[in-house]
Amino acid sequence: MFKDFFKFAMRGNALDMAVGVVIGAAFGTIVSSLVNDVLMPPLGLLLGGLDFSSLFLVLKEGTVPGPYATPVAAKAAGAVTLNYGLFANAAVSFFIIAFAVFWVVKGYNNAADRLIPKEDVAPTTKTCPECCTQIPVDARRCPACTSTLN
Repeated sequence: MFKDFFKFAMRGNALDMAVGVVIGAAFGTIVSSLVNDVLMPPLGLLLGGLDFSSLFLVLKEGTVPGPYATPVAAKAAGAVTLNYGLFANAAVSFFIIAFAVFWVVKGYNNAADRLIPKEDVAPTTKTCPECCTQIPVDARRCPACTSTLN
């Protein structure tokens, strides 16, 4: 069993996938930092000093009555919250990652189209010169008009 697992794990596709997952996780961390630390603070400043990570709606008061300054304080008090500011941060991160992946895949496809030669596929049919019917390449007689083919 271990021998089969080792054989599976050492195949090229499994290793490529593992490397892709690790790089993807690191890229996700970088994009999250970009959104939370670079993009959202100036946007919040333009909107009057708003911190998106502190935007929330209290659905149910906790054991300690509100108001609560942050979602963390509300959770600590046992309140049920709807954290739409954190969702906004996650949505912006998702769209940036999706946009980056789109461009990587588009670039890969363009490069593959230019670098990988297309294989010439031999035709499987030909046209009968008498009746213009499509027939198999190996046919010696046309099934439609029964003419003899070369």
